[in-house]
Amino acid sequence: MLVLLGALTKSAIVPFHFWLPAAMAAPTPVSAYLHAAAMVKAGIYLVARLAPAFALVTGWRETVTVLGVAGMLIGGYRALRQTDVKLLLAYGTVAQLGFLVLAVGWGVPALALGGVALLVAHATFKSTLFLVVGAVDHATGTRDLRKLSGLGRRTPWLVVVSVLALASMAGLPPTIGFVAKEAVLTGFVEELHGAQAGWAWVALIGVTLGSVLTVAYSLRFLWGTFARKPGVAATEPHGLHGLGVVPSVLAVAGVVLGLLTPVVAHGIEPAAADAALPGEVPHLALWHGLEPALGISALTLLGGTALFLLRRPVGALQDRLEGSPSASGTYRRLMRGLDRFATGLTASLQRGSLPYYLTVILSVFVAGALANLVLGGPWAFHVRFADSWGQVPVVVVMAIAAIAVLTAKTRFAAAVLVGVTGYGMSVLFVLHGAVDLALTQLVVETVTLIAFVLVLRRLPPRIATANPSRFRIVRALFAALAGVTLAVVVVVAASARTAEPLWPDLPALTSSFGHGLNVVNVALVDLRGWDTLGELTVVVAAATGVASLIFLDSREDTLPRLRDLPSSVTSDKHRPDGEPRAWLPTSAAIPTGRSALLDVVVRLLFHGLIVLSLYLLFAGHNAAGGGFAGGLVAGIALAARYLAGGPAELGAAAPVRAGRLLGLGVATAATTAIVPLFFGKEALYSEFFEATVPVLGHVEFVTATFFDIGVYLVVVGLVLDVLRSLGAEVDRQRLEDSRAPIADTTESDPADNAAASTPEGSAA
Repeated sequence: MLVLLGALTKSAIVPFHFWLPAAMAAPTPVSAYLHAAAMVKAGIYLVARLAPAFALVTGWRETVTVLGVAGMLIGGYRALRQTDVKLLLAYGTVAQLGFLVLAVGWGVPALALGGVALLVAHATFKSTLFLVVGAVDHATGTRDLRKLSGLGRRTPWLVVVSVLALASMAGLPPTIGFVAKEAVLTGFVEELHGAQAGWAWVALIGVTLGSVLTVAYSLRFLWGTFARKPGVAATEPHGLHGLGVVPSVLAVAGVVLGLLTPVVAHGIEPAAADAALPGEVPHLALWHGLEPALGISALTLLGGTALFLLRRPVGALQDRLEGSPSASGTYRRLMRGLDRFATGLTASLQRGSLPYYLTVILSVFVAGALANLVLGGPWAFHVRFADSWGQVPVVVVMAIAAIAVLTAKTRFAAAVLVGVTGYGMSVLFVLHGAVDLALTQLVVETVTLIAFVLVLRRLPPRIATANPSRFRIVRALFAALAGVTLAVVVVVAASARTAEPLWPDLPALTSSFGHGLNVVNVALVDLRGWDTLGELTVVVAAATGVASLIFLDSREDTLPRLRDLPSSVTSDKHRPDGEPRAWLPTSAAIPTGRSALLDVVVRLLFHGLIVLSLYLLFAGHNAAGGGFAGGLVAGIALAARYLAGGPAELGAAAPVRAGRLLGLGVATAATTAIVPLFFGKEALYSEFFEATVPVLGHVEFVTATFFDIGVYLVVVGLVLDVLRSLGAEVDRQRLEDSRAPIADTTESDPADNAAASTPEGSAA
């Protein structure tokens, strides 16, 4: 039903119809294409494609019938009120779309046949009429039927073109519109003897009344555009300059298609079979003899003509009903109410308090989880103390670290203690044999801890100094409730498994299908490569978000290169003060706070970490590792260079922009997914090569490795982006803040000023 709702909204079906007349600001050729032939038909097409699957679902036909009939009646009624002939056609389109969704939504072969034929007919006659309006507007400078008078005598060709199109729209023989309308009426007449005869009567009566309105507003269009009106000055058109050629072709096409119905049927009947439940599709024909549908068509022509002739009293009645509720007015009132509600809700929730936000989030989680636990039972609980005794000390250390976070006085200590729980989780993964998960958790925790450190430099070192925590007991109880709820949910979810798991079959599938022994890596880059590709785009979006929060003026993340530094810093002999040159080329540029130990350790470990990251990248298909873990190890190496030597050292270690690495990584992975299509294979298909190479021996290679290389580049780019935004850019902002003049220092402590002026004070 939600899919149906989306399709009906797309095709401007009541009560979502008001956007279509409001979209008439475009030039008429655009209106002819979008609102007659293409865009609004997308929802109709979707309904037709889904009808074979959902036509018998309770509520589908009822919804289609009610809204389709309402669209025909409301659209036709509103068309009779319009003085702008383009708006008249727009509301006529609303009515015709209701007719279309009513025909194709039932999923009956006979109705689907009429619906597909009407789809073609509507494209021809409505495009013709929109283009005629464009020609009239261009030639006269107005579309107001109250100002148009006697135009038919001066543009007789446009009158002929309009009559042909209006005849098809009103359902006059021998046009394709007549063929389509007769097929729909015949289909509903046959359904009067079916299982849903009641709804068939509603549909048939609605189509009949809607067709009466169609005839009436068709005559109103012809009269309003071309007839001579008493008391209105004759309209003098300018040259049409060939604007009548295209609508002429379309108008004639509507008649030719009707005359060539047996030929047209060869294309329409198979399409109708695809848009209907199983059954025999009747033959599409111009003439079926004297049948009930023909009599209904005659009644609609007479009723529509009478309604047009009585346009003055009908218009007076419509004027008296002008104050009735409308869909557009209701929509605007609902949107205003939604805006007020959203403003009030935002004001009450967005208070700038992180504890308050966490309380709201966790409250929703606890309430939702407990409601499901209470209402969804009975539940099974299968709990065992431990899988191995090695888990016990690890869990004890993790619990102690988690409790110690509550007593930590500084933010750095809290971050480290939180990291201990993450490192403990990686040990638990190892004890379970999940080496890949352990490696990934290890490097993720390390990179996260580094990111914490980079951010914490901009925050006060101690916790709750400016804003002491209140309601500590209440928060503790609420945190305990959230933790216990999560634990219960995990136990219940794990105990609720009844089906046989898939994991016993994965090793064999990984080896035969993915040509690898590492189940995790093969699953990521081969079996579920589409998911991984989507996750890469999420990573790039996250990196862009982080950078946009830090780089205030522009996305410029180029750091100083080694060659750009002063020669005194990069000299191979000695620094100007006579001290030996630093181990790292750029660490000498750091005036204070340089750690010689960190300098030496980074120099010794950096290249080894890079080699290890490349090993993890290429060995991950058969052993622990992969592009994600390898990229994070390379990121740790780059983070070490930055922590030891600052932004200049990071620029020397990675002289490339992070954004380019991110883009190159996604492009590499996407190319790997697309290339197999050019060789007649499925997307992300992996080709396996093996050969005996001198010196190296037997070598195996899988093309999925290129996908893993894309993952590697994206992860390295992400870490580099974080380092340059949270690290280098924050350093630059801190430097600018330190250089900013102090407005008023009269209240400062002289001892503090003296300490700040010394190198030791600056280093502190």
